Amino acid sequence: MDPILNRMDYLQVGVTSQKTMKLLPASRHRATQKVVIGDHDGVVMCFGMKKGEAGAVFKTLPGPKIARLELGGVLNTPQEKIFIAAASEIRAFTKRGKQFLSFETNLTESIKAMHISGSDLFLSASYIYNHYCDCKDQHYYLSGDKINDVICLPVERLSRITPVLACQDRVLRVLQGSDVMYEIEVPGPPTVLALHNGNGGDSGEDLLFGTSDGKLGLIQITTSKPIHKWEIRNEKKRGGILCIDSFDIVGDGVKDLLVGRDDGMVEVYSFDNANEPVLRFDQMMSESVTSIQGGCVGKDSYDEIVVSTYSGWVTGLTTEPIHKESGPGEELKFNQEMQNKISSLRNELEHLQYKVLQERENYQQSSQSSKAKSAVPSFGINDKFTLNKDDASYSLILEVQTAIDNVLIQSDVPIDLLDVDKNSAVVSFSSCDSESNDNFLLATYRCQANTTRLELKIRSIEGQYGTLQAYVTPRIQPKTCQVRQYHIKPLSLHQRTHFIDHD
Repeated sequence: MDPILNRMDYLQVGVTSQKTMKLLPASRHRATQKVVIGDHDGVVMCFGMKKGEAGAVFKTLPGPKIARLELGGVLNTPQEKIFIAAASEIRAFTKRGKQFLSFETNLTESIKAMHISGSDLFLSASYIYNHYCDCKDQHYYLSGDKINDVICLPVERLSRITPVLACQDRVLRVLQGSDVMYEIEVPGPPTVLALHNGNGGDSGEDLLFGTSDGKLGLIQITTSKPIHKWEIRNEKKRGGILCIDSFDIVGDGVKDLLVGRDDGMVEVYSFDNANEPVLRFDQMMSESVTSIQGGCVGKDSYDEIVVSTYSGWVTGLTTEPIHKESGPGEELKFNQEMQNKISSLRNELEHLQYKVLQERENYQQSSQSSKAKSAVPSFGINDKFTLNKDDASYSLILEVQTAIDNVLIQSDVPIDLLDVDKNSAVVSFSSCDSESNDNFLLATYRCQANTTRLELKIRSIEGQYGTLQAYVTPRIQPKTCQVRQYHIKPLSLHQRTHFIDHD
């Protein structure tokens, strides 16, 4: 039986990065859990749900952008210490919000990925991997391509330290100390790693990986060679995978696979008798899913999938029924908790409307003043420009924390714009003078209301190189625009391969 999950939005924080939301361990079986999340403002917030309302346990002051958030603690005990990576610093908090560690790694690059195992700390910047034990440097490795994620097989089960790096060149690098033990080729650039069932599976060596082109796989990492167990191809052309977790949401006693993608898709896979994954549930969240975890947040005894999105929303897909039905002639009654929630939402809405009017009046008065100073509002853009080898095209994905008004596309090299099913924007083309100023394309995409994510597809000509520029204008006042540049290279339709089949 497929799970029936209902969406519940809990609260919104600032813009979030990949893997920056976790659930603290429950005090007892199926009791509600606290959620801890870090955002680009540098704020770490821990909250819990009580009577349908989100209540903060603690909230830190703003600081550098938080790139990763992990839970740690002594091995074989509840992992309830909160570790965050911001710039080149690691900080740690208790579940009550008291800071007990501040460790400056002295890395020249900002930390991109982190894994905690007891007193061992595994960090990676763009190209550098470091292993620390009790905050003392142990091992170091310089990768030939960007490192997207890092993980370590469970030390408490294998009695050996085996870090694994997910690298952009479509390779998983298994390390021993500061050396590469062996490399594993995967079908796409790996973006996320996770232990199968949260503990490495039956052997403790099973590792899940997700790729930027939407593929998912399971590999057993032995001491001598890898064993490929299964792989899911991205037949439905969905987005890249950003987060993975294992949790029994179906309720059959076997942990399911929870997957979050950068196009907003949340998926649940169960395992059949042959231990092959089968898709049981999917739901679109309309923006990138940066973190995912199974647990119990909204109400005791009701399991749910908790996700965080790029713009900072923390949302639950809960097994708790939220719709009530009545037969003909029956009166449907709301309980007191539901009535309080409706009243609270109405009061909050009125307060926000009043606040918007007040701020608008203040802005009008200040803008008409002779001493007024103009300030350009800043906004973040989450973008991705990747090659689709199946149809020899490029995908350009633009995601903004607020609604997009329009996007202007300009190119100094001949390219074709292709249709995208998910794209509801209206496109208009302007005539270009390619002979005098090398301007081959000028197109404007006008987005519908509340569109925060835009996906475009282009096809370049092999051998012709140049620059594609995207001018992104959100629906904020005063009007402002950000420009992003993407290089189209001479061998734009070529892809790296690890071996050549001469046959």
